[in-house]
Amino acid sequence: MSVKRVVTHQEIDKKPALDVQSIDNFCLTLARDLLDTMHASPGCVGLAAPQIGVSVRAFSVNVTGHKKTKTCHGELVLFNPKILSGDAPVTAREGCMSVPELTGDVTRFENLAIAGIGINGEEIKIETDAFEARALQHEIDHLDGLLFLDRLAGPGALHIRKVYK
Repeated sequence: MSVKRVVTHQEIDKKPALDVQSIDNFCLTLARDLLDTMHASPGCVGLAAPQIGVSVRAFSVNVTGHKKTKTCHGELVLFNPKILSGDAPVTAREGCMSVPELTGDVTRFENLAIAGIGINGEEIKIETDAFEARALQHEIDHLDGLLFLDRLAGPGALHIRKVYK
């Protein structure tokens, strides 16, 4: 297992990540690191490469079993993802492993279409909604150098994360 340390919002690189040129051994190792780190982190539904200190356009997502999920494509690793279209903006609470002490209300598309490259080098197009759409947009923001803190829905949109024991 290759679990990496997740960098905090104070450490994260705020520059846009670099495109992947081809799916090579580096990318396959990165994909495994993203999945292993995500699996080892309770409650984690997505992780972007910049969150483990790698400035490459790649992320993992899996919203399987989450109570807010409607559509679910299972475990995904995407390289060079792009938003093709989105509509029906909805404001909802979200958190981030790089900002463990806070959550925030963020407006994102409820319906989303994206495209990216899968671990086999094939182009993947995904149409989704609800929580999976939110998670994908959140991870793409990381690749663009943004955190949910940069997208807060207005005054009063930032919250101290509840800690459950």
